[in-house]
Amino acid sequence: MQITDSTVAIVTGGASGLGGATVRRLVADGAKAVILDLPSSPGADLAAELGDRVRFVPTDVRDGDQVQAAVDAARELGELRIAVMCAGVATPGRVIGRNGPLPLETYRSVIEINLIGTFNVLRLAAAAMLDNEPVDGDRGVIVMTASIAAFDGQVGQAAYASSKGGVVGLTLSAARDLADKNVRVMTVAPGTFMTPMLASLPDATKASLGAQVPHPARLGEPAEYAALVRHIIDNPMLNGEVIRLDGALRMPPR
Repeated sequence: MQITDSTVAIVTGGASGLGGATVRRLVADGAKAVILDLPSSPGADLAAELGDRVRFVPTDVRDGDQVQAAVDAARELGELRIAVMCAGVATPGRVIGRNGPLPLETYRSVIEINLIGTFNVLRLAAAAMLDNEPVDGDRGVIVMTASIAAFDGQVGQAAYASSKGGVVGLTLSAARDLADKNVRVMTVAPGTFMTPMLASLPDATKASLGAQVPHPARLGEPAEYAALVRHIIDNPMLNGEVIRLDGALRMPPR
C-alpha cells in the first residue's frame, strides 16, 4: 500500500524505542501520525519536534475510550490506514519465586497491556479503516509486535512470553477475519533491540547481549524495526504472518 499525503498512522508506544523510530520513519516517508503513549512519556516532545503532521494523544491501550479518542484524532488528520502496536511491558517473575507464587495481579497486568491492549487497538483501528476506499487493494495495514520470547521464553518470562504468544496466536485469525474487508494484519517478533529498557543497562551487559546474536552480533536498532514495518506496508502479499527480526538468535533458558 502506498503512503500518500492523506495517509495517517497510529503508533502505540510511539514516544520512544521501536514505536518512536516507526513514527519518525512513517512521517519521513510522507504519512501523518498520532502517537499513543502514557502521559508520562516523551510523546509531546516528539510530536513538537516532528511538527504539525504529528499529534500526541495520551493513551492507556487497555482503555477503550482512550484508544477511540486517539483513533478519532487520527481521522481528523486524514485517512487512518496504518496501525502499529509497540506498547508493552516486560515485567519479570518466575512462576514460583523466592517469595512464593508469581502474584496473579502481576501476570494479569502484563497480559492486559501486551495482549488485551494490542487487541483493543486492533479492533478499533480496523473498524475505522472500513470507511477508507482501497489503495492498492488495501483499506489498511495493521502491524502488531510480539517477541522472540513468544517462542523462546526464558526463565522469569512466564507473563511476558505468554502475552506475546497470545499476539502470535492472534495474527492469523485476525488476518482471516479482516481479509474480506481488505485490511492486512502482520506481526513482527523482535529479538534483542536497543530500546530504552536495554539502553539503561551497563555497556558490558549490552555488549554481552549483542554477542549472543549470531549475525549481526549486536543489538538491533529501532530503525531496523521501522524499516520492516515500512516494507510490510508496501508489500501486499505480507498478511497473516509473524516475522522474527532477530539475527538468527534463539534465546537460551536464561
